[in-house]
Amino acid sequence: MTTTREQSSSSSPDRPDPHKASGPPGSLGIELSGVTREFRLRRRQSVRALDGVDLSVGEGEFVALLGPSGCGKSTVLRMVAGLDEPTEGRVLVEGRRPAELIAEHRLGVAFQEHALLPWSSVRNNVALPFRVAGRPVDGARVDALLDLVGLKDFVNARPRQLSGGMRQRVAIARALALDPDVLLLDEPFGALDAVTRRRMNFELARIWAEQRITTLLVTHDVDEAVLLADRIVVMTGRPGRVRHIQTVDLPRPRGHEVTREPAFHDLVDRLTAMLDEGSDA
Repeated sequence: MTTTREQSSSSSPDRPDPHKASGPPGSLGIELSGVTREFRLRRRQSVRALDGVDLSVGEGEFVALLGPSGCGKSTVLRMVAGLDEPTEGRVLVEGRRPAELIAEHRLGVAFQEHALLPWSSVRNNVALPFRVAGRPVDGARVDALLDLVGLKDFVNARPRQLSGGMRQRVAIARALALDPDVLLLDEPFGALDAVTRRRMNFELARIWAEQRITTLLVTHDVDEAVLLADRIVVMTGRPGRVRHIQTVDLPRPRGHEVTREPAFHDLVDRLTAMLDEGSDA
């Protein structure tokens, strides 16, 4: 049986902490050190969602958090986004508290629910972060992002006139509007059907290849994680801990042809078996 904290054989052997998901040498985009999160319940009871999580994401790296439901993946992302705080431990983004980067609008976030303004056009939804930040709208930036996500012909459409995948593209463009240093994605395609989700995975792979922004993705989808990430951090069931760190050695850019490679399927099968084993345990 696999141990609860296991290091990928493809990881560097000279790392001082074999269970810390450390990024490549250089500046760190995201760092969690000894993070524990407990939620208080009624009658003085509590539940521990995370227990001693160490996680580092290098600048310009794409890391996916993979694990069973309730393992604390979204809690990690919420803490990095400054929407929650650890009970114990430390969360830093570019060496600073998340709140500092939020104040400077250096974090871009896209959740499973796109949260677009239904009365506003696609263009105005993408331009919204400029207005929230009190900045003049950079029309050239908005146009470039709409072109990047393939929606330049839908700038005047309302969200109700778009498909689910198109609405999520608007949400990603909005998250990138202020040219953030870090992009946080919490199951952004979780509500889509399988065909649309797969198509959006390829779209995100293309967008990320052009932006090369530090990215943390929360997902339940193994194929999605393997297609998109430089490294995959597999978490245990609650309380969430780092169980396994997998480097994805598939070449970039990654398109449809990558998903037909034996190495892709071998990695998906290994990670799926690991998740199934953890669920059985």
